[in-house]
Amino acid sequence: MLRIYLGGEKANLGSTKIFVDKSKWSNKTSRMIGRTAEALSINASIDALTTTLMQIYRKYETSEELSIDLIRSVFLGTDKEYTTFLPVFDKYIDSITQQVGKTLTKCTFYKYKVVRQNFQHFLQAKYHRKDIGLTELTRGGVHNTTTKKLRNLKTVVNYARNRGLIMHDPFANHKLRYELVDRGYLTEEEVLRIMKKHFDIERLELVKNIFIFSCFTGLAYIDVYNLTYDKIVTVEDRQWLITKRYKTSVDENVMLLDIPLAISVSTHI
Repeated sequence: MLRIYLGGEKANLGSTKIFVDKSKWSNKTSRMIGRTAEALSINASIDALTTTLMQIYRKYETSEELSIDLIRSVFLGTDKEYTTFLPVFDKYIDSITQQVGKTLTKCTFYKYKVVRQNFQHFLQAKYHRKDIGLTELTRGGVHNTTTKKLRNLKTVVNYARNRGLIMHDPFANHKLRYELVDRGYLTEEEVLRIMKKHFDIERLELVKNIFIFSCFTGLAYIDVYNLTYDKIVTVEDRQWLITKRYKTSVDENVMLLDIPLAISVSTHI
């Protein structure tokens, strides 16, 4: 339970949604005991709540409006247009719609829509909730499978903070870094086995062919996605793929061997 005191008055702000075993809790410091990853994460969340409340107090400290009810309403967001996160996410998506094709690619735009959908599914699956309050956003441990999506989520959080919808920063003192992972590689035999595999489902057969095309050309998925047949030109009786890397805009000239050339014809690149 989160409680605040002002001038002898006390107010309950509801649950912090932070749960700690009693044996690991210090009543003296009001923090979790220890230096474990769990303790550091929980204590950082508590620090964020404390900082938010202090920021609200400092903002109205010299104002005649200052009262415990004012602090509570500002903290809980009842004085704002938005009190939960998903409507803010929707507003952000609406705000960047006009940028698609100009300063924002379709791929990036759809990433935000996917992250929004995944976040809602996560809330329903883990917490059985349809949304989350803006003041409830706290950080947790992450790994490579979530880091990319959390970067998009952080952008939306910053959008809300810049508009005064969120006072605290759930990502404070937390860096979204990728851990080095040995991705391994396919042997020549394994690539040949994939090539020989036939799928009755046309969509899967297309995915297989595009993957093999990438293996022989060294192009990333996004580069293959953006390919058109006019990128293939003839130079001294050989077929070349003349294009630019999507992320770096670096020129890429690849001589097409028989297999990727056959795939480019069959898939109508």
